[in-house]
Amino acid sequence: MIKKLLILALTLTLFTSCVSKKIYTDLEDKYANLKRENRTLTDDVEALSKEKNTLNNDFDKLQTSYDDALRSLDKYQTDFAAAKSNLETLKASYKALEENSSASIAKNSQKNRELLAQLEAKEQALATENGRLNSLKQELESRSQRVAELENMIAEKEAAMRQLKDAISKALTNFEGKGLTVEQRNGKVYISMENKLLFESGSWYVGAQGKQAVQQLGSVLAENPEISVLIEGHTDNVPYKGNAQLSGNWDLSAKRATAIVNILRENEIINPENLTAAGRGEFAPIASNDTAEGKAKNRRIEVILTPKLDEISKLLNDI
Repeated sequence: MIKKLLILALTLTLFTSCVSKKIYTDLEDKYANLKRENRTLTDDVEALSKEKNTLNNDFDKLQTSYDDALRSLDKYQTDFAAAKSNLETLKASYKALEENSSASIAKNSQKNRELLAQLEAKEQALATENGRLNSLKQELESRSQRVAELENMIAEKEAAMRQLKDAISKALTNFEGKGLTVEQRNGKVYISMENKLLFESGSWYVGAQGKQAVQQLGSVLAENPEISVLIEGHTDNVPYKGNAQLSGNWDLSAKRATAIVNILRENEIINPENLTAAGRGEFAPIASNDTAEGKAKNRRIEVILTPKLDEISKLLNDI
């Protein structure tokens, strides 16, 4: 009881200090920044998907060009063979006509020279086409290799996220059926914890059971330093009428998200740069607020785990 009174006195002192307006403004600015960062991450994932489709389209176009070049090569080879056959025929005719008049010999010699010139032109065209074909083949192989590397990297990221989801589910097994769910979608892992596991009504103080769940989650995150962690606070649509220094549900959701971040930061292995706290108030419900059950589902903390995309972005830039 004495401990609770001390905490209450400390809280009143903090919230009645002269910097309460600055705290509110900082939180508001921080939320705006976090919202932009979250939007950027979402746009990055969508951009990567579009880039992959573009690479596949480019690959198909190169394949078509390669096939056209092969057909052109076959035609040039056929023309070359026909020209060579004509030359042999003319040589035979020339030999037979050597005894004829000088005029006939001169005529055949001129035609022979013309055919030789045509043959040389076709040989040059064939060599040029072979060079273009080799160039297209090399570019096609290079693009194909980069596309395969990108697909493998994306597959590795998805596999790593599946392993992370399984590790989190195993670490939080004791909290199944207590308002906690873990799922994977769109290349991310989502951990949802209802308020009944974490907070009392209108409060952002995390209870013992909720703190244990967050600490066990933190132990898994500490082993995965390449994961970005976004903690979102959510409320139902009932207007907040608790602490007078909070403007409403949005402030309350931000406070709760920050409380989860502070617990995770107790684990010194977790890099604080990977952590982001955001309050979303009542504006992202997952159930109807018309029922008590729906409101309970909407009052939650969502921890969204996203793989860092630096390597994929670098590969796309190289392409």
